[in-house]
Amino acid sequence: MTQRAYRYRFYPTPEQEQLLRRTLGCVRLVYNLALHTRTEGWYERQERIDYKQTSAMLTDWKKQEDKQFLNEVSCVPLQQGLRNLQKAFTNFWAGRAKYPNFKKKRNGGSAEFTRSAFKWKDGQLWLAKCCEPLPIRWSRTLPENCEPSTVTVRLDASGRWFVSVLVDASAPLSVNTERSRGVEEHTVKSLPQLDKAIGIDAGITSLIATSDGEKIVNPKHFKRLKRKLRQAQKALSRQVKGSNNREKARRQVARIHAQIADARKDFLHKLTTRLVRENQTIVVEDLAVKNMMKNHKLAQAIADASWSELVRQLEYKCQWYGRILVKIDRWFPSSKRCGHCGHVVDKLPLDVREWDCPECGTHHDRDINAANNILAAGLAVIVCGANIRPDGHKSKGQLRKTSLASRRGKKQKPKS
Repeated sequence: MTQRAYRYRFYPTPEQEQLLRRTLGCVRLVYNLALHTRTEGWYERQERIDYKQTSAMLTDWKKQEDKQFLNEVSCVPLQQGLRNLQKAFTNFWAGRAKYPNFKKKRNGGSAEFTRSAFKWKDGQLWLAKCCEPLPIRWSRTLPENCEPSTVTVRLDASGRWFVSVLVDASAPLSVNTERSRGVEEHTVKSLPQLDKAIGIDAGITSLIATSDGEKIVNPKHFKRLKRKLRQAQKALSRQVKGSNNREKARRQVARIHAQIADARKDFLHKLTTRLVRENQTIVVEDLAVKNMMKNHKLAQAIADASWSELVRQLEYKCQWYGRILVKIDRWFPSSKRCGHCGHVVDKLPLDVREWDCPECGTHHDRDINAANNILAAGLAVIVCGANIRPDGHKSKGQLRKTSLASRRGKKQKPKS
């Protein structure tokens, strides 16, 4: 069964917003209390506290006089918060994530509702303890004859409300918007087969370069709004802590961050959708973006390019629409290898954007040549499962002369 989440923005009434904010606060409190208890139990008594124990603690917390407000909200989001904490600890023990952090009020928050805590009827959604359906802005309709299995309500740092609805995506979708004029579609439908493959080389100046010779300019959304963000952050730093003006300034900073994130994600969605529709096979490099971010000179530019999000979108869209995504090894010398004769140069600094092969004299554009090599390596993996890791042979040439000091051999010390 294929599941898909649809996210919508909604505008709650004052009564709904008051209840939802109280629910988010209770979820945050229970999560932080359970995290504190588990941390304290381990460091003081070397005791591992699991989900069942924290669930029993939640029952005791509800009976305390100073925590009676926990009974005023639905118990389902509180239990789901404890399950999410257990999942966070599982990922930490498996080495997939860092130690869980405490939730903060200024970051907004989220609450997850299962089937027993909401009602879906006639295309409207009622949450537990809500008398009215959520006023959702339906930007697209849900699949017919499908009921949501999970509903997640989220308040972001800028004060916007979102609801994510998880449904089975294998049912047909009846679209009733004016633009589509009642055309029936499927939420997940394989695209027609194509006889075309493409290699993609990710970059900073050009977001991607393809083996077709196309370069997509990096819009650099963060750099575009950096000055505006800096002014808002300066205004925030001048406000008195705890004042209403500081809260307004904090929300303004959060709005600019949300504007940057939304513009970046929108651009990547349009780009990846086009790539998936036009190509049957897409080959990319398996880059270690987390390690590359440790370079402080390039970290901001790499984060603004959002390579991980680009590959993530390509992964699930290829899976949805019947395309093939191939990842080649990150150590494959795609930029330093001549796509004509296979010669590998010793060094190719980042400031060298075009170069001539010292073996065959072919002139290369650095990014286009890398994309062609990535495509060739990916096709080799598909056809014969070839190993595209570097073969370890010594490079025969380089494009920049090394300094005299670096060419001098070091004098070996006599063995004692």
